[in-house]
Amino acid sequence: MAMTRSRRQFLHLAAGMAAPALLSGSAWADTYPSRPVRIMVGFAAGGPNDILARLVGQWCSERLGQQFIVENRPGAGSNIATDAVVRAAPDGYTLLLVGSPNAINATLYENLDFNFLRDIAPVASLTRGALVMVIHPSVPAHTIPEFIAYAKANRGRLSYGSGGVGGITHIAAELFKQEAGGLDLQHVPYRGVAPAITDLLGGQVQVVFVNLAPSIGHIRSGKLRAIGITTAARSEALPDVPAIGEFVPGYEASSVFGIGAPKDTPAAIIDRLNNETNAALADPGFRTRLRSLDATALGGSPGDFGKLMAGETEKWAKVISFAKIRPE
Repeated sequence: MAMTRSRRQFLHLAAGMAAPALLSGSAWADTYPSRPVRIMVGFAAGGPNDILARLVGQWCSERLGQQFIVENRPGAGSNIATDAVVRAAPDGYTLLLVGSPNAINATLYENLDFNFLRDIAPVASLTRGALVMVIHPSVPAHTIPEFIAYAKANRGRLSYGSGGVGGITHIAAELFKQEAGGLDLQHVPYRGVAPAITDLLGGQVQVVFVNLAPSIGHIRSGKLRAIGITTAARSEALPDVPAIGEFVPGYEASSVFGIGAPKDTPAAIIDRLNNETNAALADPGFRTRLRSLDATALGGSPGDFGKLMAGETEKWAKVISFAKIRPE
């Protein structure tokens, strides 16, 4: 029931962003931004989250004439950064790079001091990114059906690595286990994706669901075998690798990103930021840079982003509850 209420609250916030702004809000937006804007990122500098935020920040800086500064607040699976934005003044000068971790953490962590769906107003959708299911060549499977059959014939003997408990590389695998008929794969969490890939290459684990960037070189060299893409559509980078959903109906898992702001941020400011974000996503040069991150541009209204994040939160809540996942 609480999850249903939160979903309604987030959709209500999103709908509010589409309503006509009050005159005072419009006047405020006419002068916005008049000083630097911070984009809070819940992960360390140099990663894909950070790079995406910097791309958006650079675009907005050039278009709006004020610096959009990325501030990294890593820790607690992005909860530290989210909490900072929740507590910030709702004036458009503190924004949040929203992502799948926010949707996951809403259920994974039971005692947060904020409610993401209630306390963060949706601004704009940015990107959707695929994961790829890669296996060690010693596994005698070249397709998703072959892997499922092999896993069922060897219950409890296969293990999968992830970048950590509760991350997208973990729950995407748990969703696959559930949707593929209740596979018995043992989870081995690592402190990051890199060591998980290292152990996959060495055969210590047999499967990893991972972003394309750290795995595509190993796939092309034949050291790892890619058998499925987690998004509904195939990846341009690996066009011959089918979507998992082609064999497991309804399966879809991806990293989604967007921009959020503290609740009660004026609708006129939300709309201005949304317009600039959509302009970036429509720009050919900007889209090319996104493809280098293996990301597909989304875009749309604040309401569209609200619906997306509410749906992601609801989906991952079911996986986390079913698998009884708890944070480390």
